[in-house]
Amino acid sequence: MPELITLASPLDIGGVKIRNRVFLAPMSGITDEPFRQRAHNHGAGLVVSEMVASGELAKGRAGCDLRIRHSGLPVHMVQLAGREAAHMAEGARIAAGEGADIIDINMGCPAKKVTGGYAGSALMRDLDHALSLIEAVVGAVSVPVTVKMRLGWDESALNAPMLARRAEQAGVRMVTVHGRTRCQFYQGKADWRAIARVRQAVSIPVVANGDVGSPEEAATILEQSGADAVMIGRAHYGAPWAAGSVAAAAADTSTHGIPETPQALADYVAAHYEDMLSLYGVESGLRQARKHLGWYLDRHAARASAEQRKRILTSFEPTEVIRGLREALADPVMLTEMRSAA
Repeated sequence: MPELITLASPLDIGGVKIRNRVFLAPMSGITDEPFRQRAHNHGAGLVVSEMVASGELAKGRAGCDLRIRHSGLPVHMVQLAGREAAHMAEGARIAAGEGADIIDINMGCPAKKVTGGYAGSALMRDLDHALSLIEAVVGAVSVPVTVKMRLGWDESALNAPMLARRAEQAGVRMVTVHGRTRCQFYQGKADWRAIARVRQAVSIPVVANGDVGSPEEAATILEQSGADAVMIGRAHYGAPWAAGSVAAAAADTSTHGIPETPQALADYVAAHYEDMLSLYGVESGLRQARKHLGWYLDRHAARASAEQRKRILTSFEPTEVIRGLREALADPVMLTEMRSAA
């Protein structure tokens, strides 16, 4: 896979040096500090915060501070969403003040609660307004600004190349493109070849995103899109090492820190769970962690009984949750898949 080799090389984003070209995608409610720490430790080149609503951040809404807090990683990248230029600019200033090295603007989220507020991928329906937000953020901070987008709102308006070109002219230093329209959500297959039209439209780095979950898929998306880097999202469910595994394959090395035994896997998941309780507090942490625990069980404990799953995912006692996890993960049936997951 000769194309894959390029992913092992560093990348410069507006003067910020990135160690390799395999990135963890920002995912709302998922890529919090404990998750980003793990993805980075496994070898992801760049990790991005979960989406932060700029209006809530600007107004000091509780919880936003946890999303933008610097976690001590070499590069701190914060993604902002919104539709008001003043809020986007103020949110960017706050994030930069908290140590953000890169600010990413969300113009790709397809969720109805986001697009219904004319943010996320809804911005691709009005490029002039989208550019006003980009210009506000670029003008507000001295750190590099990037944009994440989709191919367009629907098949009749595939305007990602135009948005990318105008964003570059406004000072954006990198664009990421998910190979679907907003109206596709996550259905069907991402169109990796369509991303090539964005690559041809700009001179700044282009990151390809959508349906990448293995070194083979990473090599293919590079070849079809001509992109400079890849971003991996949903393949991380139950596998925070997914991006790191692709980066390791590109460098022809082993992925750092993947648990190799049932005991090690149980320790890994328990530590992730405890870190979330520490970050959010027990009451909120219990709720926040359940989706992660469900994904770990789906991927690594396929033979766990319905009763085991229910006990783990509904208990309000952390000690009982951890006990149940250790019982369910003691079955080594999924370890081979775990080691190769990306």
